[in-house]
Amino acid sequence: MKVISCDVLVIGSGGAGARAAIEAHDRGAHVIVVAKTLEGKAHTVMAEGGINAALGFRDPDDTWESHFMDTVEEGVFLNDQRMAEILARESPDRVFDLERFGAMFDRDEQGRIAQRPFGGQSHRRTCYVGDTTGHEVIMTLVEAARHRGIDYRSELVVTTLLHDPDDGSRIIGAFAIDVQRGSYLVFLASATILATGGAGRIYTITSNPVEATGDGYAMALRSGATLVDMEQTQFHPTSMIFPESAKGMLVTEAVRGEGGYLLNSEDERFMKRYNPEQMELSPRDQTARAIYTEIQEGRGTPRGGVYLDITHKGQDLIMARIPRMVKQFEKFANIDITTSPMEVAPTAHHFMGGVRVVPETCESNDLPGLFACGEAAGGTHGANRLGGNALAETQVFGKRAGEAAAGHAADRSPPNDYDAAFVQREIERLEQPFGAEGAAPHALKEELGRLMWENAGIVRNEKLLVEGLRRLRHLGRTQCAVKGSRRYNPDWVDYIELQNMVLVSECVLTCALSRKESRGAHYRSDHPRRDDSSGLVHYTCTLQDGVLHIGSVPVEITRADPTMRRGD
Repeated sequence: MKVISCDVLVIGSGGAGARAAIEAHDRGAHVIVVAKTLEGKAHTVMAEGGINAALGFRDPDDTWESHFMDTVEEGVFLNDQRMAEILARESPDRVFDLERFGAMFDRDEQGRIAQRPFGGQSHRRTCYVGDTTGHEVIMTLVEAARHRGIDYRSELVVTTLLHDPDDGSRIIGAFAIDVQRGSYLVFLASATILATGGAGRIYTITSNPVEATGDGYAMALRSGATLVDMEQTQFHPTSMIFPESAKGMLVTEAVRGEGGYLLNSEDERFMKRYNPEQMELSPRDQTARAIYTEIQEGRGTPRGGVYLDITHKGQDLIMARIPRMVKQFEKFANIDITTSPMEVAPTAHHFMGGVRVVPETCESNDLPGLFACGEAAGGTHGANRLGGNALAETQVFGKRAGEAAAGHAADRSPPNDYDAAFVQREIERLEQPFGAEGAAPHALKEELGRLMWENAGIVRNEKLLVEGLRRLRHLGRTQCAVKGSRRYNPDWVDYIELQNMVLVSECVLTCALSRKESRGAHYRSDHPRRDDSSGLVHYTCTLQDGVLHIGSVPVEITRADPTMRRGD
């Protein structure tokens, strides 16, 4: 078995992982980045509309304090407020880092970085590159990493973290499968960073890429880490609904930021019923539930969506500000959005929950040597993520994780041994379905997606969640069969991912059952009101002897509480 050593191992090559790798390298660490997919192919590209930073170019009175308040109000005060403060304070510098690395942001009339309005924000602070901001960010970071000679290892499936044989709590690397060769690899590292993204693929309709199967959450949980806020799954209000091959594909918030209208089948701007002040730029949870309600009450389109219309803005503005959307609808739906409205509906988009970390360093509260950043970490967004904060989070906490991991690695000798018996047990777990009789893993993944969409979707209640858990446990006990060899075997990868998806889905369902209130993206029809007297807690997930345990810890109020209003 090949053993590869480094100072800092980064698992995941999206915006957070790339930024962490660059920072760790620049602080003198030998860094290896491992990724399930190809270099530069990450969910980061779907952050189309922009990145938040209180630069004050468009609105001179914008400040980091305003950005912080928007973040915690959107998060319905479930945020880790220290993380929200760090995000708001440091995102301007991280945007300037991206410029220094070579990112080409759109400019305003004075030649400064252009900023647009986004839902739930008090100021126009979202910096953008048309509607391809995420693509610009990830390509810029990949080029910066290449320039530094950072070692990328692609098409590797990391299946478990490795513990120090002499200190059972310390993480010293990871175990992986080389998909091309079907061989096994051990990575030993003084510090390990999880930048594995989210788990949108547990839902049948999602904007996420096929790789977003919750691997980081599951590995961290099995290794002894704590997850927080896993019931808080955000549904983006707008995605394509046809053709079938494009269902769930994101329709960026930039369409509404640039003045698009949401209309029902009666040609009514229905957001006036739900949030007349903010209308189409209402918080994402409100907008997604409003669209869901319109469809459920019979005011949806024939295909089961609503209309998103920006034709009134004129072809020149549309082509200049959202060119990707023009091409996307032309390519997939044969629709010209400069002359015709789009049909849209909500899609599973982002996990606000994740690994519980120390805000300043992104290190796990439970496992020394393990760091998490980006969507893999919980806390920043609370109960609902502000549009434009995802890219900001990758850069702010990617940098902090890389810095802290490099410092951690510099303070100790690199590991030179691992628990061979543990690795052998992991191999036996992975190879169990070969030669067995049972269901195809990809079919069970599809069944799981339907289960979660039906039982833990935009609107939840106890009956749905209990039924979802029953169905999930039956699915989890179903024997899988994998045929063929280990080389280039997508069924085998599906099997590995399915185990992770089942565990993450159990976290979502059980935390959603525990939160008997509605807060942000978590809406309970049987508990439709927010409860600040008992609801200001993070629900936690830990795994003990293979059994999932749900606990709670109070939300620490450091700067703002639910009684505050802007300006207090």
